[in-house]
Amino acid sequence: MSSQPLVPPFAVITGAQVAEVLTGSEKQVVEQVEEVYRLHGGGDTVNPPSYFLRFPDRPSSRIIALPASVGGEKATDGLKWISSFPENVAAGIPRASAVLILNDHATGYPFACLESSIISASRTAASAALAADRLSRGSRPRRVGFIGTGLIARYIHHYLAATDWTFDQLGVHDLSDQHARSFAGYLGEHAGDAPVTVHATAEELIKESDLVVFATVAGSPHVHDPSWFAHNPLVLNVSLRDLAPEILLASTNILDDVEHCLKADTSPHLTEQLTGNQDFIDGTLYDVLEGRVDLPDDRPVVFSPFGLGVLDIALGRYVHDQLRDAGRLGVVDGFFHELDRYGRTNAK
Repeated sequence: MSSQPLVPPFAVITGAQVAEVLTGSEKQVVEQVEEVYRLHGGGDTVNPPSYFLRFPDRPSSRIIALPASVGGEKATDGLKWISSFPENVAAGIPRASAVLILNDHATGYPFACLESSIISASRTAASAALAADRLSRGSRPRRVGFIGTGLIARYIHHYLAATDWTFDQLGVHDLSDQHARSFAGYLGEHAGDAPVTVHATAEELIKESDLVVFATVAGSPHVHDPSWFAHNPLVLNVSLRDLAPEILLASTNILDDVEHCLKADTSPHLTEQLTGNQDFIDGTLYDVLEGRVDLPDDRPVVFSPFGLGVLDIALGRYVHDQLRDAGRLGVVDGFFHELDRYGRTNAK
């Protein structure tokens, strides 16, 4: 007689637990992200389009569903459910909140619900740190500038520092002078001896930086002049909509996933619409990891990551397994109640 698959216990994992597991594990997280990019590039993932819930009475807000499945040694399915409510910032709370559901690969039963804003920020920052390392031509850039100064910018700086980046100078620009100066204060406490400058304009910051990080909530391009990038910096286009097509057409363009990036009026999508082709795309980060792409020195390099749900699933599984192995999972007893097809309470 074949054994029946077991229904897994269901655990709830708090943000405090997520932060405890991930803090100090940044290098391992970057390794996890690289592994998932390789799985994705090799076809061992399922990452369908994101689904957007929008509201006629709240046009600036949205909630996004990212279903995904990761193969490999710890195959896991799941869903990230992440909201973006920009008005939260004025109330003093973060713009984004999220939960992550992990499903058992064998039975389909969910086995964990995790607070996921930290997971989402960590996978975004780890992806950015990995890309910055692998897309650096020669030595790593030491003049780094951040356009946009929220949670994602903070996490990207943290992951760069935690993966042994060193800085000669740091620049900050934000439409809100208060937010820019608050972030500059944070950097001043965590940047060692590197001077921190608040720049009045994006142009000023870009021209003074060899690594430029865009982490804004911009809905359409606001950077149009290719001459600002004449010094050929590395650009992490994390927020995806800051750069006009003319910037991308003058750059080497690396994406995390071509199909996903060419949607929703991202900068690559606008460039495709303008040109009618994808010739401006030089490859994916997986192609770079596999050594299939040459990165010329005479053009800026722009990395545009749409953000893949498979990264969230894999990182959530990593957090779950670390807590499980430490005996610290908060299991909800009796979460699944109807476990017999015919309602027999003592069925064997």
